Amino acid sequence: MSPNSLSLRSRIFVYMILLVVVASILIAAVTIYQYNEQSRDYHEQRLERKESQLLSRIDYVLRQTTYPVSTDNLPLIFKDKIYEISNIQNIEFNLYGLEGTLLKSSRPSFESDTINRCIPAEILSDLWQSVEKRVVVKNEQLGADYKSSYIVFTDIKSKPIGILNVPYFEDDSFNDAELREFLKRLGVAYFIMFLVAIAFAYFVSKIITKSLKTISDKMYETRLEKQNKKIELKGASQEVALLVASYNSMIDELEESAVKLATSEREQAWREMAKQVAHEIKNPLTPMRLSVQSFQRKFNPDDPEINQKVQEFSKTLIQQIDTMSSIASAFSNFAKMPAQKNENLNVVEVINLALDIFSEDYITFLKEKDEIIAKLDRTQLIRVVTNLVKNAIQAMPPEVDPKIEVKVLEEDKDVVVLISDNGLGILSENKNKIFEPKFTTKSSGMGLGLPIVKNIIETYNGSITFTTVEGKGTTFRITFPKA
Repeated sequence: MSPNSLSLRSRIFVYMILLVVVASILIAAVTIYQYNEQSRDYHEQRLERKESQLLSRIDYVLRQTTYPVSTDNLPLIFKDKIYEISNIQNIEFNLYGLEGTLLKSSRPSFESDTINRCIPAEILSDLWQSVEKRVVVKNEQLGADYKSSYIVFTDIKSKPIGILNVPYFEDDSFNDAELREFLKRLGVAYFIMFLVAIAFAYFVSKIITKSLKTISDKMYETRLEKQNKKIELKGASQEVALLVASYNSMIDELEESAVKLATSEREQAWREMAKQVAHEIKNPLTPMRLSVQSFQRKFNPDDPEINQKVQEFSKTLIQQIDTMSSIASAFSNFAKMPAQKNENLNVVEVINLALDIFSEDYITFLKEKDEIIAKLDRTQLIRVVTNLVKNAIQAMPPEVDPKIEVKVLEEDKDVVVLISDNGLGILSENKNKIFEPKFTTKSSGMGLGLPIVKNIIETYNGSITFTTVEGKGTTFRITFPKA
């Protein structure tokens, strides 16, 4: 799984745990490295101390001897003294000539042991090239823990006369046991720290992301068409506070944009409505003009059928005038906002009264209670119900057994009115247009009925939605607050 696919909280948690694990590994590695370095320094210093002690004793013997001090006389000078020095210092060592030949060893029977009788040429070369005239090499025959130091020693006149060889075994068994014990204790401490780190990372990641989740939830709920609330967080970090300030600033700009957009949409809607009204008015004016012109041409006072022709002419004009009056009334009803009278109405009683004007016997009225009180305008509520029921009646195809159901119920603090039919339903391409002014699927009408209904309901802080299945029917759901 990619780290980017994890949530921010999970990533913070994982990274904190990973940091603790990496830190623990680094501390353990540094501990082991430090131990090895200390052990190496310890053995180097110990070997140097042994060399210093031996050189001091050798110098003392050379000053006290009666033999001439030379390389060839070293076996005689240290014939017995070498064992005495070895016992006193508890150090085994060997003496070589300047050319690398073994002269004397503190081991009694050196013929049978594994001591090099000659210093290897490469070691001897490194020794003489060294500024300090001292080299330390690993003993390949005995293993990596065995070393040998070679150092040139001089007589009282500082003239080189021999090479001191000190074999040295680096015994780290005790220190290794101590290291293992320390690492075990360190491992237990790391395990406890790891558990503490898991709990700490969990709570820290929760605290860090809590503010971000609040912001995320608010951003998810942000809508252009509704009033958005600003975020108020106390004790937020500087970064989160900047993010909150940016969000609140965005909300202010969004509200300004929403107002401008609503104004623009209203202006555009009124322009479209004006065009539609003008178009609808022109439709009856044309036949009226043609009728008047035809009457003028054919008018004859002496015509015996003049009265009948005048009646037909008048009837035509009256029909067109009624059409224009209907257009004007529909436009007036749509343009006029319903007054909020805040009457305490029994919604059940008013809806039952509104349904009395319909003679269709397939309309049924269901009520959850006999009385549900809300603050509404009686006339506007009747208009809403009659408009929706009338639409349901007109949606019935002739081949089905019609059924319309009006139901009133309570849900928490709201009144719910459901108006269902088993008509044609609403086509999917028309669902988003159903509440738009001038949209209609009928052969006649202005398409203002549902926009008027929506306008009335929203004026009283309500809402209207619908569910539909093509060929099976539609249910409109009206919700508004109780008194």
